[in-house]
Amino acid sequence: MSSDTPDSNASKPIISITAVSARGAKDDDEEMVSLYAARQKIYPRSVSGMFSNWRWITVWITQIVFYGLPWLEWNARQAVLFDLEARRFYIFSLVLYPQDFIYLTGLLVISALALFLFTAVAGRLWCGYACPQTVYTEIFLWIEKKVEGDRSARMRLDQAAFSSQKLGKKWLKHALWIAFALWTGFTFVGYFTPIRELAALSLAASLGPWQTFWVFFYGFATYGNAGFMREQVCKYMCPYARFQSAMFDKDTMIVTYDEKRGEPRGPRSKKADPLALGLGSCIDCTLCVQVCPTGIDIRKGLQYECIGCGACIDVCDEVMDKVGYPRGLVKYSTQNGIAQGWSTAQMIKRAFRPRVLVYTGILAAITLAVMVSLFMRKPLKVDVIRDRGALARMVEQGRIENVFRLQIMNATESTQRYVITVSGLPGVTIASENEVEVLPTEVRSAAIRVQIPPDGASPGSHPIQFEIRSVGDGPVQVSEKAAFLVPR
Repeated sequence: MSSDTPDSNASKPIISITAVSARGAKDDDEEMVSLYAARQKIYPRSVSGMFSNWRWITVWITQIVFYGLPWLEWNARQAVLFDLEARRFYIFSLVLYPQDFIYLTGLLVISALALFLFTAVAGRLWCGYACPQTVYTEIFLWIEKKVEGDRSARMRLDQAAFSSQKLGKKWLKHALWIAFALWTGFTFVGYFTPIRELAALSLAASLGPWQTFWVFFYGFATYGNAGFMREQVCKYMCPYARFQSAMFDKDTMIVTYDEKRGEPRGPRSKKADPLALGLGSCIDCTLCVQVCPTGIDIRKGLQYECIGCGACIDVCDEVMDKVGYPRGLVKYSTQNGIAQGWSTAQMIKRAFRPRVLVYTGILAAITLAVMVSLFMRKPLKVDVIRDRGALARMVEQGRIENVFRLQIMNATESTQRYVITVSGLPGVTIASENEVEVLPTEVRSAAIRVQIPPDGASPGSHPIQFEIRSVGDGPVQVSEKAAFLVPR
């Protein structure tokens, strides 16, 4: 039997393997094999350098936008607000309605194509620099380092016996994590409920049930993902890590270890000649592994766990500087570039290959189409609905009347007056009020009675057309078709 105690294997799925001799007799020894490897906590080491600086620049930019945008005002309202209750989305001067769902579809298509394009050109740039999981993990790690210290100090603290000092540091770290996570959840909800109103309700402890749920749910997700799961999300939960290989090829810029230059690896004196020792440039310091947020060894080649953050490049360049070797043992390169010894200019030139040009062309076309559509979008929408209570009827002087209900949507942020006219049949007129005033970003329903002379049309259905035109500066006009019914 294995020397592991029952308690140590109690939480691990195990199988028992019994050895069988060549004559079919069972041996006495059995081996307990765990089906799953226990997770080893990763303690990323601090690193500085060009890619680390770029990563923090993106952290600052994304978080300034995320936390600051809900507090901006535009036309005496929140600049960006997704008002689900009123079914209106405010994005600066744009006011979008559920009928504008096509623009959300266009945005999702553009985002997907941009992801394909950037991945084909330079690998997982999104994951390494702008993904919320990466950004919040970086922030939580920064808090952890400030409270508990760098890598070695955190490892010693976790291995130390329970003490008041350990409890105090752990309590402070988690308190700061929870506060930051709740602030993140509050800001997220502030995109759907006016954030100033949300802040007043929070201070008065009178948040609604759904607001409370989403603040705590998003805060809990941030706390759990960035504080505990970290690289597990990137390695096992994110689907992008699994299908990225379909977008990679040998001309994709990725974080690469120059095996020809680095092998065979091994420690040596700073003054030693690596050629005389038969060694490559890699001194096997393992710092590239220690700084990796997902805990991989880049020297083993391309791995799906690599998020392309470039931390290993920064630390390896530091080591190369210290031992007096040229930089670039670990660098952004392509598989073809490493194999054929291409220069950076040659690899950049190869980046403009057919698949990249196709992605770029499609992305540019769709982006242009969406922008033109938004530019030409009319701030007036009209739906014509027939009154089902009276399809057609005879009124005074034998005239034939149909009643329609017009849903007029004012997508501007000022009160608008609209004039309604109708055409399509001889003598067709509007017998009711043909002017409607609609408040800013509101929808108003207007009952419109349409009449024709007794001999104006034969029995049956006849097409007519409503024209709705705004009055004032910059008139906007919309035409909508309808059917006029003449009874037999």
